[in-house]
Amino acid sequence: MEEIVSKLKTPEQCYQLAKNVIQRNPALAREARRRAVELRAISLGSTKEVEVELLKALYAYEEVLTEKNKKTTRASRTWQMIKKYGIIGAAEKAVDRPIDPLGYTVLAQMGMQDLTFESVIARHPDSFNEEVVVRAKERLKKLSEV
Repeated sequence: MEEIVSKLKTPEQCYQLAKNVIQRNPALAREARRRAVELRAISLGSTKEVEVELLKALYAYEEVLTEKNKKTTRASRTWQMIKKYGIIGAAEKAVDRPIDPLGYTVLAQMGMQDLTFESVIARHPDSFNEEVVVRAKERLKKLSEV
C-alpha cells in the first residue's frame, strides 16, 4: 500500500484522494477506495477477522452499487439480512442468490475482486456450513470465467 494511502484515517479522506488522482493515477485511486472500504468495515468494531472481511465485502459491494447508480447507494436488503441473521448468516444466504457477474466485473475493475462473500467464505471455511463453502467455491470458479 502506498504510504499516502496508509496515512488516511477516514473514508472521506480516501474518497477525496481517489477523486483527486483518478485521471493521472488510477491505481492510487483504487488503493484509496479499497482503504475506504477497510476503514468503514473496521469502524463497526468487530473483533473477528472473518466478520471484518465480510463487512469489507459488503462495503465493496456498496462501492459497486454506487458506481453503477452514479450516486451513493447502500445495500439495504443485505443490511436487513445482517440485522436478522447476523453477518455470517447473511453471507451464507447471499451465496444462495443468483450470481451477479456485473458486480464481480466492477469489483475486479476496482481491484477488489477478493472482496466478495464467496471469496471470504472460501478463505474461512471453518466459519461456515460445508455446503455453503462448496457453493461459494463453485460460484468463484464461474465468476473467474466471466
